[in-house]
Parts: sequence; C-alpha cells; structure tokens
Amino acid sequence: MIQSIGEILLWQRMLASKGLHRRALVAGLLLPVRGLSQGNSVRVQIQPQSRLGQIPADFMGLGYEVSSVSEHGLFSASNHAYVQFVRTLSPAGVIRIGGNTSDYASWSPNGPAVSSPKATVVDRRGIRDLGTFLRATGWRVIWGFNLGRGAVDEAVDEAVAVASSVGDRLLAFEIGNEPDLFPGVHRPATYSYADYYSEYLRFKKAIRDKLPNAPFAGPDVIVHPDWLEQFAATEAADLQLLTYHYYAEGPPDNPASTIENLLKPNEILPGLLGRLESASRAFRLPYRICETNSCFGGGKPGVSDTMASALWGLDFMFTLAQFNAAGVNMETGVNHLGFLSYYTPIGVDSARKFVATPLYYGMLAFGMASRGERVQLTLENAGLNVTAYAVRSDGGDVWLTLVNKEAARDAQVRAACPGIAAADLLRLTAPSLSSKDGVLLGGSLVTGAGKWARGLPEPVRVTGGEMEMDVPAASAAILRLR
Repeated sequence: MIQSIGEILLWQRMLASKGLHRRALVAGLLLPVRGLSQGNSVRVQIQPQSRLGQIPADFMGLGYEVSSVSEHGLFSASNHAYVQFVRTLSPAGVIRIGGNTSDYASWSPNGPAVSSPKATVVDRRGIRDLGTFLRATGWRVIWGFNLGRGAVDEAVDEAVAVASSVGDRLLAFEIGNEPDLFPGVHRPATYSYADYYSEYLRFKKAIRDKLPNAPFAGPDVIVHPDWLEQFAATEAADLQLLTYHYYAEGPPDNPASTIENLLKPNEILPGLLGRLESASRAFRLPYRICETNSCFGGGKPGVSDTMASALWGLDFMFTLAQFNAAGVNMETGVNHLGFLSYYTPIGVDSARKFVATPLYYGMLAFGMASRGERVQLTLENAGLNVTAYAVRSDGGDVWLTLVNKEAARDAQVRAACPGIAAADLLRLTAPSLSSKDGVLLGGSLVTGAGKWARGLPEPVRVTGGEMEMDVPAASAAILRLR
C-alpha cells in the first residue's frame, strides 16, 4: 500500500516498467545516437509521406479541481479574459473537472457554494456558469463525481444538473478520482480493483436510470495501469475514453525534483505510454492523460514556474501524441491544498489579473505546430538533449518542432524534407531555463486579455529540400516548411 503521496511517483515508474520492453525506435522521440562526434551538429530527416496518425483537434486540455467551479465568476462566459486565454490555446479542447477535492465535495443545488480543499460545495449556479463558459470557448468537459465519500443519490442529482447545463459540451462523466489510492484513505487497506469496479457499476446504473445516454470515462487512476487494463476489458463497449494520471516529478520537497531531472530523457515514460497505447488499441478506445503536470503537490517553485516547464510541456505533449494519446489535461489553477499551483499555465499577477506562465507558452507552441498528421522523422542529436517532431497540416505544410533542453549548449541543426521549397520559423525563448519572466513565443507576449499575436517569422534558406538553423540552449524552434 502507498503510505504517502510522496511515494506515488516511485510506484508509478515501477509499475509502468513491469513486463514492458522499451521501444528501440519511436518516430519523433529522442533516438539513440551511435558514433556521432561532431560537436553540436544535429541532423533531422523528415519523411513527409510516411504518415503516422492524426493528432485530435481537441488534444489540448486543462484540468481543474472541482473547487474551482465554486469560485463563482471563474468559469463564466462573462469572464472574457479567461475565455480568451483558453481559446488562444486552441479553438477546441477539453476541460476536466475533478481532482482530490472532488472526493470530499458535496452537491447543494441552492448553495451557498464553497471552494475548499476538503469541504467544497457545488451549486447549480456554478454549473450553469460552466455551461456558458464551455459554449464561449468551444471546449468540452469531463466531470468527476465524489466516489470517495459521496452518496449515489447526490451524484445522480448532480449528473442531471451538469447534463442539463452543459448539453452537448459534455464529453464524459468520471466516477471517483484516483481510486487506486483509496486504500487507507477513503477505503480499508484491502480495497481492490474488484471493490472499485463494483462501486463504479452501482453509481453508473443509478445515473443511467435518470440519464440513459450519459457518457462515461475512467478509471482515472495514477499508479496502477493494470486497473486501466481491467477496466477497458470489461467496459470497452460502454466508454467514451480511458483516463490516466501522470506527474513527471514530486513531491516538491524532494531534492531530486529539479530542472535537470525534469528535462532529462525519461527512461520510464515510454514504457508506461506504450502500455496505455496497447490497451487503447486492443479495446478500440481512446485514452487521455486527464491530469498531469511537472510536479505533483502543487508544483515546485523554481522548477514548475520556469522556462524549463515550457520546454518540458511542449516536449511532453508531443511525446503523448507519438503514443497516440487522445489528449492531455494540464492541471491548472488552485490545487487540492488550497493555493494557486506553481505549475498552473494560467496564473494571476500581483494585480489579480490573469497572466500566461512559462508553461502556457509551451502549450501555445504545441497548439500551433500540432494541427495535422504526424509524420516520420529520424534524428541524430550528437548527444545533445534535443528532440524533434514533425506534423503535416491538412494544407500540406510540414511543421517541424525542435526542442533544445540543454542549459548551455546550442544546437546547429540541418534538416531535410523532400519537396520543400520555402521555410520560416518562430522561436520559444527566455533568458535561461530558470527564467520565470521574459518568456516569448515568436518574439511576442500573451497579453493580459489572453491574446497572442505572432511576430514576423524568421526566413530560413532552403536549398534542394535542405535547410540549416541554430536552436540555442534553453529554447525551441517551430518551423513551417512549405
């Protein structure tokens, strides 16, 4: 049994690696390099006709504690700046409402609403406002119910209210948050998958009695991929998608939760994602990492709120896409401990105005460069911590993303792509990996109104389908190849 949240990451990595073989070659991921000794010279060969799969239009996502819904005015069409921050990330996406607070929350239609780590009260007004927010942004919602300490009848009434308020913006309901961590917290230490599944079925049946077409997702676990596999095997015919949680580092007081460790190649993540992808393929169900960020427990100052998080987020989202995930929900806003997380993409400044944090810029870069179909590439990185990804848009352009996670070593990149005659690039930059301010995409800031206008792209000379560019340390380059 897991004794504390501080053990989550260790269990997650151990369980992910059991019975798995690391892929020797994954298109677009950091590839092993043999026999390269040419300094900082990086080579990329794109194969635009070798198509690997479409990145869903609603891949982008944000995740919130249910307590955020009880902050009246946050999720509302009248909150114009926040609506724009979300729409700037993507015209389509998914908001997930749940988190640890959901297993302590209660439903009171007439309120008053309360936003609290372990005493949140959700009312009808908050859910109605959420419906207006979803329609204003064009995004959909995954809504989680209190399985930890909640009653079935209360969940049914809440489900009816959510379905009525959000309408076709409802992607799925989830029952419980991280139920594989219930033993010793919400349930006896002997609590098993079979126990969880029995409870899930009871809640689902009661909701379906009132809402026959209610869509569901799950199991929303964090350390037991085998629970997801069992859930998929029994529920495949009655699910919208499979859901899993992942945090790169943690807890915040762990000395190993550093920028260096956040950015170095993760030896375990490919195994975990390979396992989730296999379940997805076997049962013909999409899977989504519906809660994630750089460091659990609210993030680590000096790591989660820096340029390093922007590069991590950009690289991580492309990695998920390479393993055919349906999408990702970056945890956002006030966390289960009651304070604004260091890792939140949309922050608040000293004047209580919304502001784009470094992670937001990494997500924005992904949104720009990921609209289309992934294509094959090979990468020779000369031992540098550099990754590369290529996407072909519906219009035929190829978007090449280069991420240099080195602290001090620049990369000189030579890229080749048959059929390309012209190219330009935008850069994701900051003074250093540890910078909390001064992050720019295309030389531009995201305004306090949530708007971003890209600057003029840098022209890149193309000769015979080949081009050269530099990607300085602690930066990324987004190239459009035409």
